[in-house]
Amino acid sequence: MEQNQQPKWEAKFTKRLTKAKAEQIWPLFTDFFNLNRWFPSIPTCYGIHGTNGELGCIRYCGGFSIPSDPTEQHQNDSNLPVVSWSKEKLIAIEHAERCLSYEIIDSNIGYKSYVAVVKIVPAKEEEGGGCVIEWSFTVNPVEGCVFDDIVSTWDMAIQIVADRMEDEAKKVSEQQPLSHENSKPVGDGKAMVEPKVPTPDPIIF
Repeated sequence: MEQNQQPKWEAKFTKRLTKAKAEQIWPLFTDFFNLNRWFPSIPTCYGIHGTNGELGCIRYCGGFSIPSDPTEQHQNDSNLPVVSWSKEKLIAIEHAERCLSYEIIDSNIGYKSYVAVVKIVPAKEEEGGGCVIEWSFTVNPVEGCVFDDIVSTWDMAIQIVADRMEDEAKKVSEQQPLSHENSKPVGDGKAMVEPKVPTPDPIIF
């Protein structure tokens, strides 16, 4: 029988984009292996299993924005900062609804049972058009972390992501309109061979 079980931490972030449509932003999220294009604190992101943007594919992310598990710090004999990394699996994707979900299956950042849901919602024309990014997550309480600090960090990060994606959509639309058929990940979509030891490249989201 479980005792003293704490409720999961939950948070939802909503970012309004007025200069980009849902069909322009959605392909940027389904480009699952290239999250580092939008997250400045994630210098590395690449596929380690499956095909980019397809159900069951796994990406490896690494960086320094999220503190790694204290036990990892003790295992580092050098003075270099320990890279925070995670492996994230795409567990649901609905193109018609522009909604996807992924979970962390392994990491050194202390996140247990982390599941995130991202949905791109078209905004009504009478409200100015554009779209809304809805990003939510649930995770077991993280030892050594304060919930409000995590929420604040994610809120700032997602705002940066939204701004960068909006700028990209604007540049693309100026060159060539994005059609519904273009809602596919960019790149060759092939997963890379996973290194045996994480290098100071990867992080999560």
